[in-house]
Formats: sequence, C-alpha cells, structure tokens
Amino acid sequence: MESTHQTKTLQGQALKEAAARLSAEEPRLYPRDIAARLGVSEGELAASKTGENTVRLEGTWQNFVKRLPQLNKVMSLTRNEGCVLEHKGTFQKVQTFGEGHHAMGQVLGPIETRIFFHAWHVAFYISQPEKKGFKETIQVFDKSGEAVTKIYLDEKNGNRKAWDQLIADFKSKDQSNAFITESYQKADTLSKEEIDAKAFRNDWKSMKDTHEFFSMLRRHQVHRIDALHLAGKEFAYRVKPEGLQLLLENAAETAFPIMIFAGNRGNVQIHQGKINRVVPMNHWLNIMDPNFNMHLRMDLVNEAWVVRKQTKDGIVTSLELFSKERELIAQFFGLRKFGKPEKEDWRKLIYSLERV
Repeated sequence: MESTHQTKTLQGQALKEAAARLSAEEPRLYPRDIAARLGVSEGELAASKTGENTVRLEGTWQNFVKRLPQLNKVMSLTRNEGCVLEHKGTFQKVQTFGEGHHAMGQVLGPIETRIFFHAWHVAFYISQPEKKGFKETIQVFDKSGEAVTKIYLDEKNGNRKAWDQLIADFKSKDQSNAFITESYQKADTLSKEEIDAKAFRNDWKSMKDTHEFFSMLRRHQVHRIDALHLAGKEFAYRVKPEGLQLLLENAAETAFPIMIFAGNRGNVQIHQGKINRVVPMNHWLNIMDPNFNMHLRMDLVNEAWVVRKQTKDGIVTSLELFSKERELIAQFFGLRKFGKPEKEDWRKLIYSLERV
C-alpha cells in the first residue's frame, strides 16, 4: 500500500540554490548527504537541477534495461542506508518477466542484478563537474525519491553513441524541476504471537529452493526478523556483527568465492566471486578490488543472523545483517553452482562466527 503526500516546500530553484550553498561550504558532501541535510530526498535534489546538466528520463523500464548491454563498460552502483555495492563491467544478459506491479528483471554477467520494476518511478541523466572533466551518470529513483540504482559511463571503454542514444530515446516531455514524492507504507505483518509457529516451521523445513523463502514470508504474513526467531536455533541464530570482518578476511586469504547481496525495493545487486582487499575504515567495512567495491556501515548493523534454508540440494547457509529499523542491509553466501551442495569450507567459515 502507498499513500500520497505533498512533497516538501523546498523544491526547484530554491532547492538547487540551497544545495549549491551547502556544497560550497562543505565540498566533500555527497548528493545523498546534501539532500538529507536539507530535509529532502535525493530524487528531489536531482530534479531541482533539471535543465542544468540534468535531463529527466522516463519510459518503459523493461525496454530501458534491455539496452544496457549496448553501453559496454560502465560502473553500476546499488545501495541502501547501510551498504553500497559497486561493480565495473558490462551488462551482458538481460531478461524481463511479468507485467504491471509484478514485472521483474534479471541481469547476468560481470554486473548482476535483480530488478523490481514496480519501484522504478523516474530517472535522470546527470553530468556532474569533476576535477577531470565530467562524470556522467543515469540515476533511477523510486516514488519516495530514494535512489534505486546508478549507472556511470566509463569514458574510455563505454559506448558513447549508445549512451547518448539511450538518453535521447528516454528523454521525458516533462522537464520540470520538481519531484512530487509518495511515501511507502510498511507491509502488513502479524506479530510473532499471532503466527502459527508449528505450520511456519513445517513450511521452512519443506522448502526446495531459497527463492521460496519470500513467498513463505508473505503467506504467513511474518516479518523477516520475526521469521528467524520463529525458525528455531536449528535454522537461525544470532551472531556478533563484528565477526563479518574476520569472515571476509578469511575468504580473501583463502581465495574462497562468495556471494554478496545488497539492495533496495527496486534493485538488488549481487557480487559473485573471490574478494581480495578488505579494508576497515572508521565505521566502514570496505572491499576495495579493481572491479568491485563494497562499503558497509557497521555502525548501522543492529543484528546479524546465521540463516540455514532447506533446499533440494541440502542446507544453504547465509549471514544476514539488519538495521535498527529491522531492514535487511546485506546477505553473504558461499558461492555454489545450482544443483550442487554447499561447500564445507563456507560452512566452516560461517559456523566459526561467535554467537550472541
């Protein structure tokens, strides 16, 4: 369910001028930070600059993503409040499924994502002045003004002609500098006490694929964290969040390939493969590899859970991180091939995490 409300009073030219003043005072602030300081969404901030190196885009988003492979090398960025994933590479294979609110997409290749088109509201082409010329990006936002995903052109290895044509073809007739936001209501869920715990555990034990987990949550109207409590220690238990750093360092040291999922209501970006350079910095835990970066705010991780899901290939084990708002920040798996059991090396890594 969604409810509409009139957006903030700071819009258009007034917002653009206020953002320019704040940016001049604190040049190192990112647009997301500037928007937060001004009490608006990042989407509203982007819209305020329409006409000045910014073009509003809209259209059939399934057709939009099907053209992403033509761009050749780009940088794809997806984030939520606690985690950012960045991949340099190409969108190789794009598939779309369903219609209307249920329309989804899947991108495979060096850049891998799962797309939920119902949350793709509007996009902007933005050309930002940088010390070395311009950094060009296409940024997609949901109805609340939250960033869904951002795609940056690789100026050396990207396809400039395809990039320019994509912007031209999806340029909106509406080039206004306002953004009327709509808020999202949280999904209706039952309390733990209202759930039939026995039936829920039986469903958990009967799963054949990890993707059944989401439909199981909807069927029982249970929040994800409450589901972990109800599953029992056999299938889910809490661990200390700080153990993640050691897990990633061990994976890097042993060259053990992993999977990392992080995203938002409109896009989930996925890393698959080995990691090399784990860099803690203040409250950030980073992976800084040539074609992949992760930036995870450990100070926003309120709970960490080891989760064991039943599949036809045996148990699949993940580490899941949640915020104080009970929102999923990121998930970590051992990389495995479909139809093959989970590797024991991953289980040794994840089962070594200290329990709470």
